[in-house]
Formats: sequence, structure tokens, C-alpha cells
Amino acid sequence: MGLGTSMKETTLHYYRDPLVETLSEDEDVNLRGIVIVGSPDKNEDKYLSAERVGASLECMRVDGAVFSCNGLGNNHVDYAHSMEAAETRGIPVVALSLCPAADFVVQNKYMDGVICYYKALNEGRQAGDETTVLAQNTVTETDARKALAMLKLKMRKKEKEG
Repeated sequence: MGLGTSMKETTLHYYRDPLVETLSEDEDVNLRGIVIVGSPDKNEDKYLSAERVGASLECMRVDGAVFSCNGLGNNHVDYAHSMEAAETRGIPVVALSLCPAADFVVQNKYMDGVICYYKALNEGRQAGDETTVLAQNTVTETDARKALAMLKLKMRKKEKEG
């Protein structure tokens, strides 16, 4: 199981990324930027990378963040820890993933906002099963709108508690 044809994000997808477009067009949201992080091989580097994501978001003084991960398995170690690094700093996070949070190789209490965007699940497949349809399982505008709505709810909840 690896990233196959249906999970590849095309150049056109990057130029017209539905997540970026949705966040930048919403009048309630001030899109501060995009942080691109690789997935290191060594565990200690994964945790260092994740902590830097949390610290970067804190330094940018963001009110919330949407994470998106293009991968499965090993990538979820630093991805899940990045969520934790942001949430422990008081930054609400919503995450988009190919598989449900329950299927991550690591778990933590901050993974309540994971939205699975794997379309082939509707066809009786499991996340990670290849369908060979180019870009069938990438983030769509609907997925982006779900993430934005969930983020707004988490930010509102934090504001009421705060």
C-alpha cells in the first residue's frame, strides 16, 4: 500500500487547491499562510519537526489551523504529533486525511477533528486501497468546506471556554 494513482495530487490540483481557495475566500477567516512540512525518517526528527510546526503556528498567532496529509502509515506519526503540538499551545486543529483517525498508526486525544476524504470508501473499499482513477481521492471543495466549518466550531468552542 502506497500512494497510487487515485491518491496523487496533480499539478492542476496544487494550482487550484480547494482547501486554499475555500480558506482564502471565507470572509470570517484570515489565511495567514501555508506551512509545508516533509516527513522525516527518524522518529526523533519526526517529533522535532512536529514541535516546530506547533511553535511556528504559535509565533504566527493563529486562532486555528487546518492540516492536510498526503500519505498513510508512517507519515501519521509526525502528523498526529503536529496536531498535538498545536493543540497543546491552544490552537484548535482540524485535519484532512486519507483514512479515519481511528486507523492512524499513532493516536492521541487531539485527533477529534480528523476528516477522512477517501472517496473510494463509498465503494466498499478500505482507505489505502488503490482505485487507479487519477486524483479520485484528493481533497475536494466539499471536504474543504467541512474542514472550515469544523474549524469554526472548534474555534468558537475555545472562545467560549477561554
